[in-house]
Amino acid sequence: MNVTLSPTGSPRVRRRGSTRRPRAASHLPPFTQESHDAALNAIRTYLKGRTSYDTFPVSFRLIVLDSKLEVKKALQCLLLNGVVSAPLWNSEKSRFAGMFTVSDIIHLIQYYYRSSSYDAAAADVETFRLESLRDIEKQLGVAPPPLLGEHPSATLFDAAKLLIQTHARRVPLLDTDTETGHEVIVSILTQYRLLKFISINCGREIQQLHLPLRRLGIGTYVNPPSVSPNSERPETYNPFHPISTATLNTTVFDVVHMFSERGISAVPIVDDEGIVVNLYETVDVITLVRLGAYQSLDLTISEALNQRSPDFPGVVICTGSDSLGTLMQLIKKRRVHRLVVVEGEEEERRGGKKGRLLGIITLSDVLRYLVGNVIIGEAHHDPPPAPSELPATPDRAQSAPPLSDSSPAVQERTPAEEIPPYSAPAAVAADPPSQEAEKVAVDGE
Repeated sequence: MNVTLSPTGSPRVRRRGSTRRPRAASHLPPFTQESHDAALNAIRTYLKGRTSYDTFPVSFRLIVLDSKLEVKKALQCLLLNGVVSAPLWNSEKSRFAGMFTVSDIIHLIQYYYRSSSYDAAAADVETFRLESLRDIEKQLGVAPPPLLGEHPSATLFDAAKLLIQTHARRVPLLDTDTETGHEVIVSILTQYRLLKFISINCGREIQQLHLPLRRLGIGTYVNPPSVSPNSERPETYNPFHPISTATLNTTVFDVVHMFSERGISAVPIVDDEGIVVNLYETVDVITLVRLGAYQSLDLTISEALNQRSPDFPGVVICTGSDSLGTLMQLIKKRRVHRLVVVEGEEEERRGGKKGRLLGIITLSDVLRYLVGNVIIGEAHHDPPPAPSELPATPDRAQSAPPLSDSSPAVQERTPAEEIPPYSAPAAVAADPPSQEAEKVAVDGE
């Protein structure tokens, strides 16, 4: 250190110049269409090399309902355990008998609301059994859900294709007991679990999915039918076609009809200008009727929303210019089942209205894009291969016995799809690159 005298006679310290080298320029590859496509292909290759076993938590429980269980008891079981679906078991044939989901309750509500009184509906539901739900669907003209299943040793890519082909939100994983030859329900693979598994284990690839959601065609976007300027709009005109919407004055049953008729699980609530003010979901209906309050179906959406829990955090929104990578990062961090796409600053500069409904993105849309071209339709599914034909797999979990009238309420921890908590209202923001090492584990429930 060199010391000189200052004008006042006190020593002055002369500091050496910094020898720190300038920071090296970033060598990250530029985001291009080619890098985006390469990341997609890498994700698909990864799914082809992993099985459904890889998505299992270290510990979980599986709730299985006997098909002869009353619907009311089955609904109470779902609510008590915080899940929205459970596999059914035919105890007479000792085999898988389908899934019991919130959609079944929606169909049942619509049936009784049309064909019976409140008191009669409440009395019938006390004795109505799960095995009779398919009869209700036939009377409503609703297509029954496919009786599908996949083996846990099948690749995640095949499981994803099955979900897409059958429009299912979840697929049961079935095996065969080597001693009895009977089917065994091992677990349930949901769209959310699969997408979160991808977001955790394909972090580098996710960072390359930089293109905007709307440019990629992910989701359903507003495309109203054209009307001649000199003609009046018909009463049934929907400015948000093909998306079903409701207002705060719409009755709950009108929305229930949309759920059942269109096979959807959520409807955006908009104001007179088309601004999204809320979202009404199938689980909100279950909250109203779980105590037998069928009269609640006559409430308006505004009145029904007042009965929500006070800690309701809001609706997850994004804009069409947000990237797929950002969405996947959001799925990794929070339980997201759908996003409402609204007009942002880009649309506002072109004369739009910020916050107005622009589209809906579901997990099905995201999964369909990630997996690639899959023929949509009723998929023929072969029975699971014989145990001798399967590769050795770890002993992950034993199938739980079906829940019947005399069975205990629950077993352990369930991988079934939980009732989704709402995420805080905010546009999706880009996250910094994750430094987390790749894992072959899934989220805890």
